[in-house]
Amino acid sequence: MFLWSGSKGAQGSGSERRTIYQKIREYDVLEKRRTVTALKAGEDRAILLGLSMILFSVVMYFVLGITMVRSYSDSVWTEESNCTVLNSSIIAEINCNYSCGSECRKSSRFPCLQVYVRLNFTGKVLRLSYNEETHEAHPQCFYIPKCRKDHTLMHSIVMNISERLKMHQQVLCYYDPSEQQDSVLLTRLYGHGAIISSLLWPTCMLVGGTLIIAMVKLTQYLSLLCEQISRIKR
Repeated sequence: MFLWSGSKGAQGSGSERRTIYQKIREYDVLEKRRTVTALKAGEDRAILLGLSMILFSVVMYFVLGITMVRSYSDSVWTEESNCTVLNSSIIAEINCNYSCGSECRKSSRFPCLQVYVRLNFTGKVLRLSYNEETHEAHPQCFYIPKCRKDHTLMHSIVMNISERLKMHQQVLCYYDPSEQQDSVLLTRLYGHGAIISSLLWPTCMLVGGTLIIAMVKLTQYLSLLCEQISRIKR
């Protein structure tokens, strides 16, 4: 009777141990699955972030390419030299329109300041424009102020610019090396430094997105390699 009870107690103890072991095993498996699921979700988010950064950088490259880079490459005023201011005078009054509300437009006028300079590199007398936009809008005028209702204010702005040009005499200007243009520019709309700085951010974003995806893929590869090694050892 004692032996039977002892044997039964041993069997019960063994079954209890197996039950506890199974519970621990199931708990470990469940925790492992939760960890794997969490890691998988984190990896998916990281890859999505990297792809979003790459896509956004490509869009930025496209926008900059059709605006700044295109304007920079199409500009013929590529060489830099010194110019001597010879004459600056107002030759006409140009009509312009300004906004006075959401659906309101009124007309005003601004003085057209014409400036002639001597290009020290060639000795030619050329007309000076502020930048490419000014040259395309009004080739005869050096500067186009923002259209305002107050004509006196615009006139004072233009006269102030004229006095400064006369005061400095020597200015840095950009000219066409092929000598096909009869004008020079005081400043370029998009210079070399502006192009480099504008392309720096999308480049950093592209490199960052690529590195994120590469690191996730490397982590996945190392994890798979470690799992294969552990299976071989078992």
